[in-house]
Amino acid sequence: MTRVAIIGSGPTGIYTLKGLVTSPTPLSITIFEETPDAGKGTPYHPAVNDRAMLANIASIELPPIEQSLVQWLRSQSVTRLQELGIGVDDIGEREFYPRVVLGEFFASQFWALVSRGLAAGHTIDVKPSHRILDIRLNSSSITLSYESRCGDEEGAMEFDHVVMATGHDWPENTETSPGYFSSPWPASAIKRIGAVGVGILGTSLSGIDAVVSVSTAHGMFLRDEAGTLRYEARPDAAAFHMTMMSRKGLLPEADFYCPIPYMPLRYCTKDEVQRLIVEKPDRLLDEIFELFKRELADADPDYAARTGIALATVEDIADRYFAARVSAEPFAWAARNLSEAKQNKQQRVTVEWRYAILRMHEVIALAVPHFSADDLKRFHEHFKTVFVDDYATVPHESVERLLALRAAGKLDVLALGDDYEIERSENVPGVTLKMGKDTISFAAFIDATGQHALSASDLPFPSLRQPGALQEAMTNEVAADGDVNVRRTGGIDIDDEFRPRVSGDVSNRLYCVSVPFLLHKLPFVQGITSAHEMGVKVSKAIIRSATATATGELSLIGAGHDGVNSAPTAIAPSPETAA
Repeated sequence: MTRVAIIGSGPTGIYTLKGLVTSPTPLSITIFEETPDAGKGTPYHPAVNDRAMLANIASIELPPIEQSLVQWLRSQSVTRLQELGIGVDDIGEREFYPRVVLGEFFASQFWALVSRGLAAGHTIDVKPSHRILDIRLNSSSITLSYESRCGDEEGAMEFDHVVMATGHDWPENTETSPGYFSSPWPASAIKRIGAVGVGILGTSLSGIDAVVSVSTAHGMFLRDEAGTLRYEARPDAAAFHMTMMSRKGLLPEADFYCPIPYMPLRYCTKDEVQRLIVEKPDRLLDEIFELFKRELADADPDYAARTGIALATVEDIADRYFAARVSAEPFAWAARNLSEAKQNKQQRVTVEWRYAILRMHEVIALAVPHFSADDLKRFHEHFKTVFVDDYATVPHESVERLLALRAAGKLDVLALGDDYEIERSENVPGVTLKMGKDTISFAAFIDATGQHALSASDLPFPSLRQPGALQEAMTNEVAADGDVNVRRTGGIDIDDEFRPRVSGDVSNRLYCVSVPFLLHKLPFVQGITSAHEMGVKVSKAIIRSATATATGELSLIGAGHDGVNSAPTAIAPSPETAA
């Protein structure tokens, strides 16, 4: 049998497994999972998340596995639903659920896939509580060194294909100095913060996760008879107060209603973007931006006129997009936006400009790996934020919680601007925030800015960090004389099947679908729909290779050594994106 290893059993590993069990050629599949609970995934694991944290992806957006999320929920007993904190009447295709509920769903689907795979003749070995220590590329195989998290087992195994689906990268100890937390996860760490002034860097979903975790440690959310959500702090939490902060000081908008599956675009289409990739490589971003403006003006002429889209440039589009919100008080804007979003959901009304941007980011993502180094920098600095804000909307209840905390006098939002410093000391807990001449001290501080992009040198596997083992992603730059130069841009250099480019006589059957190492060239790769698309692509490549090997055809070993420099395929994300 072809031997396949999957490192990680979160959503990407699960969708990869879903594809692999359809292989007509029997496979030997080994799944390594660091936690004791295979299938739940770090973003949805109860050991990492507060039960009050909400996922911002609805069932209708989740690619089904053995069941859809709604089908699975409706198959549960009333008692089980009560344990999950879900009422029978709360189940719906467009509803949002706690992160830990998605963890239970994914785990059930994972084990259902294992059963289906075994019944189909595959060999499947699930190894929970096993951490991979190293990945070594050999000439015709890949060696994984591992240890049991319990410390009672270590060893090495060889595989023909290895899928690195390690997901997000969070340090085990997030309190890196007294009162300073580098991440909102695990939630149990920040729930130990006392009733003090808390600073939270980040105002998007990760920031809201931090706010919810800390606030539920010092009080509770309750709905009154009118259905309004309110926050009641404990009597001993009088000094408790939180300040969310970001460069613009804006809160995310509420999830908006739109048709799913997406309606087709008129101008900014995949065919047109592919044409520009071939015909306009030297000015690709500006050509793409013209498509963006044309599509937006066609979809919502009033919005286009109001924001002056016709005169917009890549450099000022974000200013035009955010202008109205920047000029408004953030909580007042959030209340109005929430009211509009609730009404539109009830009446099934679509705000066309929001919907157009949401659909376009999936198409424009196809062009990002082909941008020149300068255009890639311009895209990240100016254009990307428009798409991120549009698709990273949050559940209505998340906005209600922010408004409840504000009404209780427990939450502020601060616009940092570009000129600020955050200083911390080993002797004084928390941080000191300096903004020009102003200084603010926080007894506790949480960095909730989400997952940051990583490069090959950040890999936790020593053999892959050796010089020349894996390369950073690169992009082409056309010089004035027409010569094409290559500039490294970070991340890991992969081909269109997510295989890191390797040199020398070593296997190219390692697949990197770990999000932090892809963000440089695939900035929208986060989210469950992206996990699904990566899983589909990687599993097809493995099945194709296994079938060729079984029938005696040419193996894929060495296929990546021919110097071909095709760009990676962009993966479109779901609205669930760690901001």
